[in-house]
Amino acid sequence: MKTLDTFLPKAVIFDMDGLMLDTENMTIPHWETAGNLFGYKITKDIVLRTVGISSIEAKNVFLKEFGMDFPYKEIQEEFRSLMKKEIEATGVQKKKGLDYLLESLTTAGIPFGVATSSSRATAFYMLEKAGIIEKFTAITGGDEVKNGKPSPDIFLLAAKKLGFSPSVCVGFEDSTAGLRGLHAAGIRSIFIKDIIEPPQEVLDTVWHKLDDLSQAVQLLELNK
Repeated sequence: MKTLDTFLPKAVIFDMDGLMLDTENMTIPHWETAGNLFGYKITKDIVLRTVGISSIEAKNVFLKEFGMDFPYKEIQEEFRSLMKKEIEATGVQKKKGLDYLLESLTTAGIPFGVATSSSRATAFYMLEKAGIIEKFTAITGGDEVKNGKPSPDIFLLAAKKLGFSPSVCVGFEDSTAGLRGLHAAGIRSIFIKDIIEPPQEVLDTVWHKLDDLSQAVQLLELNK
């Protein structure tokens, strides 16, 4: 990790699942249930290998684990149906400190956007359910780029939509793939752990590691 240094970004880029929204833990039992319906045992370890990557790359994880006959599309559709039922019933839980950080960025006049491996349509749905969609200047989904995280493509596009060079942006991530992507894009990264601890070589590229989103207000000196 880098030592503390002061940097006020021109724009901020947020991952969505596991970073702003407490959804990653929801996925594990729903993948297990969906897999059971088709006779496959999808364990937590398998699901964790798909965190932060595109749907196409996630498919490859499952095919490598279960073979080319694995009915990924059908199981994925069942998984999405289960996720939607829970979200419609209980809503989307926001991560600690999110509202405070977004309000502080808005007050400071710093625009912020989303760069998620989920599709753009899914991002709009989730952010709307969380009641925060109108706060974002730009939303970038994984289906808008050819190469998903850990490629830098989605972060470069997000920075472009926000109107700033990657070098003057800060990105928030909770996944190994996301942190690799931010580093490749030349964007200072802030890591907040959700359910994965990245390998040390990835943590070595991180600008700062925080316990929750609220701590970024002090780090970025947004209230001064």
